[in-house]
Amino acid sequence: MQAETLDRATLEAAAKFEVFDGGGNKVTFGSLFAEQKTVVVFIRHFFCGSCKMYVEDLAQVPAAALAAAGTRIVLIGCGDWAAIQAYHEMTGYAGAIYADPTRALYTHLGLVDNLKNTLNSIKTGYLAYPALTFKAGKVSQNGGDFVLGPGVRCAFVHRMQNTEDHVEVVDLMKAAGVDYAP
Repeated sequence: MQAETLDRATLEAAAKFEVFDGGGNKVTFGSLFAEQKTVVVFIRHFFCGSCKMYVEDLAQVPAAALAAAGTRIVLIGCGDWAAIQAYHEMTGYAGAIYADPTRALYTHLGLVDNLKNTLNSIKTGYLAYPALTFKAGKVSQNGGDFVLGPGVRCAFVHRMQNTEDHVEVVDLMKAAGVDYAP
């Protein structure tokens, strides 16, 4: 597990970026972790098959374990906010999801842009939601996993180096202080 964190200046600047909620409303990134420790998972794009499986695993973390640790999970995708509802439907994930369609936050946080390993996203979303084909996000954008807050604090960073490189859910929960064993 990586012990990397973000320096305060980088996180303070990132906190000012805006993301969109599922209704198209802008919120600052910093508001997502201002009051509570938050696991922020940047998915690749809203139709990524690998991220879909990862999010389905995240959804298995018991709400009681998160509550006991004073932690919540937030997802951010690099596509248009219009794809958020479809992503809820595809993954069964009921938690908060936001969109960074410009990928400015992804870039600021140093998240890698490449297509190493796989392109298994076609049947996951593109065929099921063809109207959202150009709203899912850039297919070469990789994501990452962060433990942030409360306030301008970073306890953990993992940047994906390829398309299947999210940190294991159990390790991410451990970094967040969440008691979880699948």
